[in-house]
Amino acid sequence: MKKEVTVKMADSMEATPIAHLVQLANQFSSQIYFRMGNASVNAKSIMGMMSLVLSTGNVVTIEIDGEDEAQAMEAMENFLTK
Repeated sequence: MKKEVTVKMADSMEATPIAHLVQLANQFSSQIYFRMGNASVNAKSIMGMMSLVLSTGNVVTIEIDGEDEAQAMEAMENFLTK
């Protein structure tokens, strides 16, 4: 499952929101990857996610594969667009 999402958070994704996003990703058994430009990182990796430097207006492609991919996609999209 793959979807492009535009980040709509009020502030750029600093350490605390990234940590919450990684914790959310780790609640799912599916593999979750974020792609932006040429970078692809595991959403369950704090260091990988911090390297993306997500901020409002960025478009990120979320790729999820696994038994709970639909629920995981909904959760990731909701987090990034709240």
